[in-house]
Amino acid sequence: MIIEYVGVKEINGSLVVIDGVKGASYEEIVDIRLENGTTRQGRVVQIEGDRIVVQVFEGTRDVSLDNTSTRLTGHPMEMPLSPEIVGRILDGAGRPIDGLGDIYPVTKRDINGTAINPVSRIYPRNYINTGISSIDTLSTLIRGQKLPIFSGSGMKHNELAVQIVRQAKIQGADEHNFGVVFAAMGVKNDVADYFRRSFEEAGVMQRVVMLLNLSNDPIIERTLTPRCALTVAEYLAFELNMHILVIMTDMTSYAEALREFSSSKGEIPGRKGYPGYLYSDLASMYERAGMIKGSTGSVTQIPILTMPNDDITHPVPDLTGYITEGQIVLDRGLQAQGIYPPVNVLPSLSRLMKDGIGDGFTRADHAALSNQLFASYAKVIDARSLASVIGEEELSDTDKKYIEFGRLFEQTFVNQGFDENRSIDQSLDLGWKLLSTLPRAELDRVDDSMLDKYYQAT
Repeated sequence: MIIEYVGVKEINGSLVVIDGVKGASYEEIVDIRLENGTTRQGRVVQIEGDRIVVQVFEGTRDVSLDNTSTRLTGHPMEMPLSPEIVGRILDGAGRPIDGLGDIYPVTKRDINGTAINPVSRIYPRNYINTGISSIDTLSTLIRGQKLPIFSGSGMKHNELAVQIVRQAKIQGADEHNFGVVFAAMGVKNDVADYFRRSFEEAGVMQRVVMLLNLSNDPIIERTLTPRCALTVAEYLAFELNMHILVIMTDMTSYAEALREFSSSKGEIPGRKGYPGYLYSDLASMYERAGMIKGSTGSVTQIPILTMPNDDITHPVPDLTGYITEGQIVLDRGLQAQGIYPPVNVLPSLSRLMKDGIGDGFTRADHAALSNQLFASYAKVIDARSLASVIGEEELSDTDKKYIEFGRLFEQTFVNQGFDENRSIDQSLDLGWKLLSTLPRAELDRVDDSMLDKYYQAT
C-alpha cells in the first residue's frame, strides 16, 4: 500500500520536516509533488520517532506547507547502469546532460555502495603509467590505490587531471577494458567546458564517463556526485571487468557542501565548522577503491583537493592523508617559476609504490634510483638554505654541484610539457643522467653494480 503524506511541518533551507510518517528508512528516496504538479526528489536524512527530515535535491523553492504531497519509494537512491554509460556526460546526480537521451538500465545500484569484505580484497601490485616523470618515478600510482593530489586555489591541478586522463595506461589493458570516471564538483561553467573540450580534442571521450556538478547547482547534488561516480566505477570494474581510474575534483567543494548541509540540520560542528563525521564520510568513499577476488577489474582513485590558504593541516587534506595511501603535493613556488606540473617531490609519496615497481613491473633499478633522487634532492634543499645565509660563492664544490643538480632536476625532470608523455624507461634514464652530474661518491643509496651499469661519468 502506497501512502501519501499531505503537507509539511517545517521548511529550513533544502530540508523539509514531515510529521506522522510510519516505516521510513534512513537514506530512503521520497517523491515530492508540488502544488503546481511538478515532482522533485529527496532523501530521508534524519528520523525522530514518526518525524522525518527530508533533503530536497532541487531545493525547496515553491514548496507549500499545506499542499505538498510526499510519497516514500521504499528504496535508497539508485544509479541506473548499463555498458552504454561509457562516453556519456551526466549531471551531479547521474542524469544525462549530453543530449543523447536516457540511459536504459541493465541494473540499478545503491549509490552508497556495499562494504567490501577485507578478506576478499586483492593486494594492489601493477603500476599505472601516467607519462609524468615526477609521479611515475617518485610517487608511482599503483592499480587499485587511492592517491590524492593536494593542490592550492588557482594552481594547475585541472591541467594535471586532464593530462593524466589523456595519458594513463595500465599494462595489459586497452581501450576496451580501461576507462576513466571523471567527477567534477562545484566547478564553474568555463572549467566544465575545458574538461569536456579537452577530452574530446584528445580523442579519449569514448572511454570517459563525466559527472559535472556546476557551482550554481544545488549543494545537495554536490554531496551525491562522488558517490554516483564511484557506483559507476564499481559497476564497470567488478561486473564488466574493466580497469577504472576515478578522478574526483574538488573534494574540498564536496566537504564544504557537507558542512553547509550539516549546519542546516543543526548538528554540532567540529574542527573549522566541518561535521564531526567528516573522517568517516570521506573514508566511506575513499575505501571504495581496490580490487576484489572474482573480478579482474580494478578501481583506482585520484581525488584532487585544494588546500585553503595552502594549509596542509586543514581538516580536509589532513583527514584525507590519514585515509589514503600517500599524496602528491603541488607547490606554488614551483608554479611561480614556470614549472609544470609543479610537483613538490619531498612531501609527496606513494605508500604502495614499493610493491608495484622493480623487476617484472617497471625496471630493476627503479627503487634504488627513486631513493637516490629523494636523498639528493633533500641535500639540494639543505644547500640552498646554507647559500641563503652565507652566499652561494662560499659553498663547497660539492654543495655547488648539488645546487646545479637541483636546478636541472626541477627544470628537466619535474618540468615537462602538457603534451609530453614520457615512458617509464625515459623517466628512469633521465633520472640517471641527472644523478651522473653529481660525484659518484655522493650516490650512497645505490650499490656499485648498479652504478657500474647506469652511472655516466662526465
